[in-house]
Amino acid sequence: MVNRVKQYFRDRRDDIRDYSGGSVVGKFILALVVVYLLIAMVVGIFWSSEPETFPVREHTRTVASDMGREPVTGFATTLTMIRIAETLLDKPGGYLSNDMFPPGLWLDNMPSWEYGVLVQLRDLSRAMRKDISRSQSQSSEDPDLTVAEPQFHFDSESWAIPSTEAEYRRGVQALYRYLDRLSRPGQPDAQFFARADNLSNWLADLETRLGSLSRVLGESVGKTSVSDAVSALDNTDPLAQDGEAGEIKTPWTRIDDAFYEARGTAWALLHIFRAIEVDFRKVLADKNALASVKQIIIELEGSQGEMWSPVILNGSGFGVLANHSLTMAAYLSRASAAISDMRDLLSRG
Repeated sequence: MVNRVKQYFRDRRDDIRDYSGGSVVGKFILALVVVYLLIAMVVGIFWSSEPETFPVREHTRTVASDMGREPVTGFATTLTMIRIAETLLDKPGGYLSNDMFPPGLWLDNMPSWEYGVLVQLRDLSRAMRKDISRSQSQSSEDPDLTVAEPQFHFDSESWAIPSTEAEYRRGVQALYRYLDRLSRPGQPDAQFFARADNLSNWLADLETRLGSLSRVLGESVGKTSVSDAVSALDNTDPLAQDGEAGEIKTPWTRIDDAFYEARGTAWALLHIFRAIEVDFRKVLADKNALASVKQIIIELEGSQGEMWSPVILNGSGFGVLANHSLTMAAYLSRASAAISDMRDLLSRG
């Protein structure tokens, strides 16, 4: 009996030792997870910082000098597209929209910013392929732009086989080849037609983009929509009661996403319009549209102001707290109005 009691306590002592050892391993694993999460949080904050703007004219002069080329018409716009795409891929953290692991998996503001930039890159690459590089509708498409445009339209969230980054880099390489052929001394093998109609076609698409973004931003505080009420009116009876107008409001989970998408859009457009001011200067001067371009640039520069708040505030229109969405919407709306004026000037003989 005594031996059994001793054996029992020996067994319990071994169990306690085993449990204690397991507890140490568990604590070590927990500590590693906590440290990883803390590091991921710090890295995520760094990766969420937006890239700085860059001087388009100086960048154009520097690259043209390094290549031993003259900055011919179209050089600034093409080079700016390349720089925008490379910034998208090489900024801190790289391209985050397709990340499958923390901290990139947790971030949503920077992927929204990336999407805003990407849409403008896609639209301009399509305009370059469809209009700007062709003299008329029957002209053949540029071989490198036919590669670049679909590459930038590749799935923005593909993680592997093939990855989004690899496809976009192929688009960048195609733009480099186009730039080389465009600026080749004596024998340019590519075209860039800086005409009013080419620019106006791209501006028409851009105006609809900015109109949609401004609407989503403005709906951060909710707004009354009368479209459904008007469609339901009984036109046969002018004394009939008007229908109820509904309210449209951006979901609170989408407010910061919409803001950063607009912020990325404005960042890309700021550089694109600086390049357009260089390459389309003659036609802009002839149409008295230089002032409109400068006004657009001013509004886009204002949209890139320093963010002092750690979160996107959504105060009411006349409330105590700021509403960052309405502020961004104001800048984009004024830029859109200037674009409309610019299109009107370009359409005149």
